[in-house]
Amino acid sequence: MKIPAWRRAVIKVGSALIAPDGNGCSSKYLLAIARFINECRERGQEIVLVSSGSVAAGRHHFEFEHNNVPVVLKKAMAAVGQTHVMESWQRFFDFPCAQVLMTHDDLRDRERYISIRNSVNTLLEHGIMPIANENDALATDDLKVGDNDNLAAMVATVVDADALFICSDIDGLFDKDPKKHKDATLMPVVEEIDESIYALAGGSASAVGTGGMRTKVEAAEKATAHGIDTYILNGRKGSKFEVLLRNENPGTLFKAKENPLSNKKHWLRHTLIAQGEVLVDSGAVSALRADGASLLSSGIVDIQGNFDRGDAVLIRSAENMETIAKGICRYSSHELIHIKGQSGSAIAEAYGYSPISEVIHRDDLMLWSKK
Repeated sequence: MKIPAWRRAVIKVGSALIAPDGNGCSSKYLLAIARFINECRERGQEIVLVSSGSVAAGRHHFEFEHNNVPVVLKKAMAAVGQTHVMESWQRFFDFPCAQVLMTHDDLRDRERYISIRNSVNTLLEHGIMPIANENDALATDDLKVGDNDNLAAMVATVVDADALFICSDIDGLFDKDPKKHKDATLMPVVEEIDESIYALAGGSASAVGTGGMRTKVEAAEKATAHGIDTYILNGRKGSKFEVLLRNENPGTLFKAKENPLSNKKHWLRHTLIAQGEVLVDSGAVSALRADGASLLSSGIVDIQGNFDRGDAVLIRSAENMETIAKGICRYSSHELIHIKGQSGSAIAEAYGYSPISEVIHRDDLMLWSKK
């Protein structure tokens, strides 16, 4: 089948392709990918590369006798390995490449998110290929995306890509585990990502990577919601890139949503991590869903978790705990405990000040679809 035309794509290459033996960078699988990138650029198509492999690339510089590598040692491996990853890619190209390292904290901060967007767009305008990776040398657990499948989806939305190619050591999504079932069939197209699709996803099969099929499906859900066609293909098979150059499907295509989310709404839903929860009454649920209203203090029943002003929170129905929305809260959890369930006039009378009327403004709120 012919695939949709694209102008700008993000290509994600996993550790199993960068450093297949977990002991330094190898050109074994990268040459075919580099040829594809060169051909795309000749055609006038833009590429942003998301490359794993910094830890695996730097591993051989350190002596250790245990299987479970300490976090601090992994960070050191990433620091030295990232230079090897960049050198490994640059030798394939006659054009300049630029290193772009980021953490989840960079992506969830709206100002830094826009800064990344502007920087990458400027690089592309000047014919320079951005090579992105998570900043593993500095990121802490609460600031990490955690896997480069999801990072690639986030990058694809930041730069308004048309396509996301996730290159791995698997052919795509199968209707059952192909390692256990000989009759497993590759699914060429996924129209809708639901629980049945997630049920087909397993854990990581790679000894040097952090992502499995589930993270790839998660990435596809993020990207397709932004109108980005997403492909999973086997990067170990050079012939798959020849298929792509013929504008044919090389593996599994997750089709983009016809009515994609806006950039900010997508950022709210798929990039921001909720720091707490706000439970609301049925009247607030109706106002949010039917009227597109902002969330007011009068509709709040309870607060769960500790969060500060400007943090993202989930809005749930106090009646059945259904998730209604996610939004950026204008009050801290401590402040909301004192004003929940009260109108603005009652708050002003009790505390002697006129509060911000909207706890979460509708412009900073992303509604979930009703089940």
